[in-house]
Amino acid sequence: MSKDEGGRNSSFSEKPVRSRLRRLVDWINLMGAKKVHSLIDKVYKRKNLEMAWEKVKENRGSGGIDGQSLEAFEAQLGPQLARLQRELKEDTYQPLSVRQHPIPKRDKPGEYRMLGIPAIYDRVCQQALLNRLEPIFEPVFDDASFGYRRGRSTKDALRKIWKEIQSGSEWIVDADLRDFFGSVDHEKLLTLVAQRVADGRVLRLIKAMLKAGSYGKGQLFPSERGTPQGGVISPTLSNILLTPFDREMRLRGYQLTRYADDWVITCKSAAEARAAVDAAGRILKQLGVELHPQKTRIVHVRYGFEFLGYKSAGTESFICPRARFVVKLDRMRCMRIPRRSRSVVSWTRYGSEPNGRCLCPPRS
Repeated sequence: MSKDEGGRNSSFSEKPVRSRLRRLVDWINLMGAKKVHSLIDKVYKRKNLEMAWEKVKENRGSGGIDGQSLEAFEAQLGPQLARLQRELKEDTYQPLSVRQHPIPKRDKPGEYRMLGIPAIYDRVCQQALLNRLEPIFEPVFDDASFGYRRGRSTKDALRKIWKEIQSGSEWIVDADLRDFFGSVDHEKLLTLVAQRVADGRVLRLIKAMLKAGSYGKGQLFPSERGTPQGGVISPTLSNILLTPFDREMRLRGYQLTRYADDWVITCKSAAEARAAVDAAGRILKQLGVELHPQKTRIVHVRYGFEFLGYKSAGTESFICPRARFVVKLDRMRCMRIPRRSRSVVSWTRYGSEPNGRCLCPPRS
């Protein structure tokens, strides 16, 4: 079984071995690895910019405040990429403010989540930077983290929780962070990035993206804190910021499962769950993040909790309000189910399978 930088066995359900206490910032460079000093030239390499454009095109989406569409950008692709390469090389690149776009919150009528949509040009730049940052930080990220990481999925996160509940950890810390994407402390985040990246131009580039501001309702809003939810690079930056939280909580023996800013902890008792909430609050405060006191709760699994859009129904099932698939976590299969059965997602072995067609790729 492979081991990561902290010397832990890599497993979805194992707890890390206790070691000496560290500063939170040390979790980003546990072994004192050599920092990357020359990175900006790899960001603006023409091949990397072309790859970044292909990814942005694949992800589709609307334009930013300049109104430029994907089609318009592609029509001038050569000159656009040449301009971006030149600006990054000459250190003159300056991103536009992101376009505010409110979307309704799932299952919360009347509440909205504010997305920040970068211009296509800026999305290409963010993707080019992400292409170079991911290989540096992916080995640092903890096994408890599942969001926006290659080879990890919602199903993997649910499977981990299911195993822990089946082993007797039936008390759940159902947590919520207060305005996470809008409250990220830029200096703390950049300090963590600098533990692995020593290229000052890359650090300034990230800072420029964070400080670009947002535009909505005819008004420009400065961004002293936060990272736009909708930006290409925001999920990775959020994982960098919360990695010390992941590792410190698991160092203390807590069974944490996190997907971006959404996370739960499974516990053996209510007392352990209360201690977990206290520990999480203290660690997150050091990172400039707050628990939402009204939306963070401790609950026994039989009373239900929600994670990643699935609502538990006792110890044996999950209800997905918009369910179109059954997730069979024991064998990690997805199946389309008839409309009359679209409510329960079982966490245990079915006596019989619902009628439907398996949508997962065949096993090799």
